[in-house]
Amino acid sequence: MKTTWTTGALALMLTACGGADTPSKVQAPGAEESAKTKALDAGAAVLQNRPPVEALNAYLDGFHFYNGRPDVQMEAHHYCAILNEEVIQCAIYDGNVADAKLMGVEYIISGALFAGLPEAEKALWHSHVHEVRSGQLVAPGIPEVAEHALMEKLVGTYGKTWHTWHTDQDKRLPLGVPQLMMGFTADGQADPAMVRARDERLGVDSDARKAKRVDIAAPAVDAGADAWQRGNVIQIPDPTGADHQHPVEPTP
Repeated sequence: MKTTWTTGALALMLTACGGADTPSKVQAPGAEESAKTKALDAGAAVLQNRPPVEALNAYLDGFHFYNGRPDVQMEAHHYCAILNEEVIQCAIYDGNVADAKLMGVEYIISGALFAGLPEAEKALWHSHVHEVRSGQLVAPGIPEVAEHALMEKLVGTYGKTWHTWHTDQDKRLPLGVPQLMMGFTADGQADPAMVRARDERLGVDSDARKAKRVDIAAPAVDAGADAWQRGNVIQIPDPTGADHQHPVEPTP
């Protein structure tokens, strides 16, 4: 069944509560905002239109890992704009508060669009079937029926995700190069402590959501997606020498 987005549904996304606060993992270096900067911010907020930002009308919370390093995992807060029935674009943050750091972007496309991609391109994308049906992908704060409809739309989609600020490694600045991220495809891959901590903080229950999503059909996953499972790992070498493991000490 194809889910159609209506103005009312999007308005519901906008007015829904986002769940409990999740602070950023790092504090960026720099002086506090001056009175002059605060005045400029306030003036811009009143006088300037921000259509692309105002179009971010859906909040999703899930988990990513570095392509080729499924053991290095992190929570990802997605703020998404639904461009049309086939394409969604999301800004990804490390928290859901005002000073959360912009970690990267995710582009989400329908299964029909994905099927038409070249095979080499498909290797950069991950499927969303498990993320949805496992209950790990959630839309905090919206009614259950609305979230269920959203997940029906997302289950057959594919995402391409790049992280540019690796705050999960305590990076206080966006250092190094973008890294390709992937999503989980089977039970037992996501760190249960990570999922449990997220659930407790946002007041959600992944297991309960999993049970309630059994009626969401699992479409066949295109063989070109999730290429890491077949040993085809694509990643940008980092000239800074970072191997994307958690460092012992925070780095600047």
